Amino acid sequence: MKLTEKLSKIFLTLLVSGIIAACGGGGGGGSDDDDGGDSGDGGSTSGSISGLISVPGYVVTDSDVNDDQTTPVANQPANNAQSVPNPVNIGGYVNVAGTGAAGNLRASGDPDDYYLVNLTSGQTLVLNIGDIDVGGVDLDLYLFDVNDLTNPVASSIGTSKFETIVVPSDGQYYVIVHAYSGASNYLLSIGLTSSSILPQGGMSITDDFVPGEVLVKFDSASAQAKALDTGLSHYSFSQSPENEIGIQRLTLNDQFVSSAAARPGIYAQMDSEAQLKLDTIMAIKELNQRSDVVYAQPNYIYHASATPNDEYYSLQWHYNQINLPQAWDITTGDTSVIVSVIDTGVLLNHPDLSQQLVAGYDFISDAGNANDGDGIDANPDDAGDEIQNGVSSFHGTHVAGTVAARSNNSTGVAGVAWNVRIMPIRVLGKQGGFSSDIIEGILFSAGLSNASGTTPSQRADVINMSLGGASPDQASFDAITAARNAGVIVIAAAGNENTSQLAYPASYTGVVSVSSVDQSRTRAPYSNYGTEIDVAAPGGNTQADVDGDGRSDGVLSTLGDDSQGGTSFTYNFYQGTSMAAPHVAGVAALMKSVYAGLTPAEFDSMLSSGELTNDIGNSGRDDLYGHGLIDAYKAVVAAQQRGGGNTPTDPSLSVNPQSLNFSNSLQSTSLFVEEIGGSVGTVQITENISWLSVAANQVNGSGIGSYTVSVDRSGLSPATYTGTIQVSAGTSSVDVNVIMQVLDSSISGDAGRHYVLLVDNATSQPVQQDEVNTNTGSGSYSFSNVSSGDYYIVAGSDMDMDNLICDNGESCGAYPTLSQPNVITVGSGAQNGLDFSATYEYQTPTSNALSAEESVQELMVYPRQD
Repeated sequence: MKLTEKLSKIFLTLLVSGIIAACGGGGGGGSDDDDGGDSGDGGSTSGSISGLISVPGYVVTDSDVNDDQTTPVANQPANNAQSVPNPVNIGGYVNVAGTGAAGNLRASGDPDDYYLVNLTSGQTLVLNIGDIDVGGVDLDLYLFDVNDLTNPVASSIGTSKFETIVVPSDGQYYVIVHAYSGASNYLLSIGLTSSSILPQGGMSITDDFVPGEVLVKFDSASAQAKALDTGLSHYSFSQSPENEIGIQRLTLNDQFVSSAAARPGIYAQMDSEAQLKLDTIMAIKELNQRSDVVYAQPNYIYHASATPNDEYYSLQWHYNQINLPQAWDITTGDTSVIVSVIDTGVLLNHPDLSQQLVAGYDFISDAGNANDGDGIDANPDDAGDEIQNGVSSFHGTHVAGTVAARSNNSTGVAGVAWNVRIMPIRVLGKQGGFSSDIIEGILFSAGLSNASGTTPSQRADVINMSLGGASPDQASFDAITAARNAGVIVIAAAGNENTSQLAYPASYTGVVSVSSVDQSRTRAPYSNYGTEIDVAAPGGNTQADVDGDGRSDGVLSTLGDDSQGGTSFTYNFYQGTSMAAPHVAGVAALMKSVYAGLTPAEFDSMLSSGELTNDIGNSGRDDLYGHGLIDAYKAVVAAQQRGGGNTPTDPSLSVNPQSLNFSNSLQSTSLFVEEIGGSVGTVQITENISWLSVAANQVNGSGIGSYTVSVDRSGLSPATYTGTIQVSAGTSSVDVNVIMQVLDSSISGDAGRHYVLLVDNATSQPVQQDEVNTNTGSGSYSFSNVSSGDYYIVAGSDMDMDNLICDNGESCGAYPTLSQPNVITVGSGAQNGLDFSATYEYQTPTSNALSAEESVQELMVYPRQD
């Protein structure tokens, strides 16, 4: 390949989905429902745009929201409950009368939303309260059996951002979202998530505590504490909590405790014991509002709880896909191994990364691009790239977390190689990255002479570059060659343009180019492909939910949030080849941990010989997956053998995905059965499910390989069906949980009323708006009289009527995807078929070690036009 000899400043874009760049354009629009669109800026008109917004079948919207452009349909009380499928993501809005923005529900209030749903034992309900940071907002979650409204089956009554419930048994239920105070959007997710990684929920009426008793810890300076000569008080009451407690020493606020709005509408139907337990919890909620109370709690008869290590590890499906657990039995990495993450920098104080770092460097030479007030310096802390409406991506932090997030620390997520160290190198800023800066970062990482005038005490063993551009240059190629010659394995993301066009640095000779697969082991819809692809790794697909856990199939990792001022430490799902590359970098680090002498040339040779991968495409190397899907276990064993180490002799069975979700109209999917560490015997598959079949696809004589799992909904009534596929071989056995929806024909995906914005790329301002209803699963939009220029298309709901779309708890989408917005260049003529999907994005709960205010915020908020 001929490389340009001229070194130019190349702006390199982040290869990530999950973030939106600033948007824009001009013109006038129309609407499929005759609402019309606002006119543009009056410039020359020469084009039009149209397309279809579709909604996944597992998405549902509350039938009564505050948006005054919708007609509310009451979904309470129980006889008006809104039927929903399962699994499902429900976007909704509740409020106490007189709270919230002016709209449908401010005056009358809508404190309760009832949903009718078939649930199975072990499923989880997660209520994510969108406006928890607004003063006075508090939502609760209740679960009732449809045949017994006298006692809740479960409840979560707290004051934090998340309320959670684990379903105790199969059945049909009412799920109730209740506004205890204030007004808020919410996202209610129902799925198969392991209860071990649920965020801490609130108090439950079903908890085992003494009804009518409260333990209160007063501030040591309070009048109550001084009068009692102790800080702890034990109260009991026979009628209602406010009466007896008020008689003794406390006066509770009747507006909170006695108000009917503080209790759900179903309160009157509950039996006396359930009412008394709820009264007790309400008193506790009120007491905890007081400045002189440190805490108030029930008088538990017994209470046991455990906080698991890495509470969100179960959401990291991508690790099982590459057989990381089996690799971790051999090594979790060595502290002497270093991976350089050349990116936006890293949030150095993130609790899952702060102890994983060695000294790095900030090579952003342009102060305006750097966003930290100066040029290059020794501080690689991510100052933010403000990539979208002033909100930053913290892309490097996400990448670093995948490589080596700290594990077994009861916080957040796990990393691929959690004992190795990260060298943070900052090269990407507000305007992207200049090749000149990236070159210096490569040289520094390799311990070579560079613009900083210094070198690290120990060079990196692996470089990860989740960045790229379309133009090659000789200087960058030379720097990479020098790094390889110094012994550094260089890995880069292949790009997210869904094209075979070469992207750099991934396509340079000597760089390991990584494409992306989704949870089904197929090429992710955005991933680049072509002759230079070397290997595939999980990069995710946030538009899918293959395992039915109620969360999108993105890659979960460490992140930051600067949307509210300052920067908080969070976790969230991204998708992209940027997410795939650090999986390979982490595996390379594990290999170096068991074989210190591993060279870049040896890594290349082992990769091309199939020692590090599973072949998932055409036999041998292909243009979609290169030499196959990276396999951490195979890679570590191969490295161990090269280094003369012992090979594990205890074989095991690996099955992926670990659960299957046949949502909406999905008829078939793939199941992969592998043996780890040697032969496990002949595979036996048992399912005994009348509506499901498992057929061998590509398997060997022992049954190892891929299977096609299919469902037949013929003759089945609308309901949620579950079952278990048992895969066994020798002494190994793995259960795969299956969930399937049969939808009522009247139910389709519904993300509510959407405001579709045409946004000018130069100014980041909306210039046109169309309004689209998606309550039938899709809706058409159009913009006419569009001035020549570059634009983005963004769409979202405004359930709380705050005139902002896509804020917390609201549906959002962009063309072609929310995680991969494209610039649309408008000239003369029409551009039709610009279709995209909109959905509610699940927000990952923050670690229990973090405050509720540090929860993940939506990265894109736009003002709708009146």
